[in-house]
Amino acid sequence: MGTMIEVTPTITIDERDIQLDFIRASGPGGQNVNKVASAVQLRYNVNDASLPDDVRERLTRLAGKRMTEDGILIIEARRYRNQERNRQDAINRLVELVRKAAEKPKSRRRTKPTGAAKERRLETKRRQSKKKQLRGSVDRFDE
Repeated sequence: MGTMIEVTPTITIDERDIQLDFIRASGPGGQNVNKVASAVQLRYNVNDASLPDDVRERLTRLAGKRMTEDGILIIEARRYRNQERNRQDAINRLVELVRKAAEKPKSRRRTKPTGAAKERRLETKRRQSKKKQLRGSVDRFDE
């Protein structure tokens, strides 16, 4: 069995579900840039992963455009000029994303405005109305 990466006490990621490809990074790097594949592209199949359904749904929503149509999450790491550090960075970012998806969103409780707040609102409306009324046309008596 492959090594498991612990995300939360109840959720783990099997390292065998993660596919890592080393690609050449864009950007600066001098004479070395076209020779060394230091950037990492991590692919994680969310549909095949052993994740609870609610976590999988939230992960798909969080991933946004990093998710392909067939449910593969792609994370590219090119922050460092070192392949190993980019590999670790990609895995850390995947773990962080799954950890965020594992958090259950707090349900929104509806609240009612207080009596004082209602009164303040109405008072402001009255003041605003008066201000606009005074801007109306003026009758001219002196003609």
